[in-house]
Amino acid sequence: MTAGHFGFAAVVKSRESRVPLWAIMLSTYLLDIVFIFLVSAGIESFASINPSNPSYGDAIIHAYYSHSLLGALIISIIAGIAANWKWNKRAGMVIGGVAFSHWILDLIVHRPDLPILPGNAGNLPLLGFGLWNIPIASGLFELVLVATGAYLYYKCALNAPKANNEKGTKPIRAFIAAGTTGICMLLLFISDVFSISLGLSLLLILLLIVLCGWLDSRLGWNSKTKDKELKPRAEADNNSR
Repeated sequence: MTAGHFGFAAVVKSRESRVPLWAIMLSTYLLDIVFIFLVSAGIESFASINPSNPSYGDAIIHAYYSHSLLGALIISIIAGIAANWKWNKRAGMVIGGVAFSHWILDLIVHRPDLPILPGNAGNLPLLGFGLWNIPIASGLFELVLVATGAYLYYKCALNAPKANNEKGTKPIRAFIAAGTTGICMLLLFISDVFSISLGLSLLLILLLIVLCGWLDSRLGWNSKTKDKELKPRAEADNNSR
């Protein structure tokens, strides 16, 4: 579901253009970043249902802290507070919401392996609608998220203040930013579906956050605004004095 998370993030970017793409992409993967650290510490784990022949969506995730409902809410609130401090209240709400969207999308595709409380305290029922049990349906669901995100981000990028080339005749920058983002998400989807390489998936995730975020920043979202610009809080405070 990794590519689907980034696809949804691209959809959000198309609606909240002045929130940096790198921040939205990072927030959509934040729960899994915490999960990776906890796996490294031996606190959480994951396993394939069929280790001899791993396939798309066959994982059982033991993420009783990072992917618990309460844990996801706490991580999302912290992310939102950080974005509110860095930029503004609107950005904080967007980043916090995108971070929590990870848990919502996981709820749809995961088998029942998502606890309500951290550590599965109280031994409450585990949650998960199990769309992964129908690989074709889950694959189509994820592909729709990727395709929709890529298309809407491209349409949004066309309206960026610096979407065109230096002569102002062709939307070269918009095409490069949106095209690179779309290609990375599509390759990530292919890598996940066909279990090609974990290393490739991590590389594509890094490209989505760093390279695509940089390309997006060159579109000049805040250079011409009709409403309040999204700028670091410290800069805004200095300008108001």
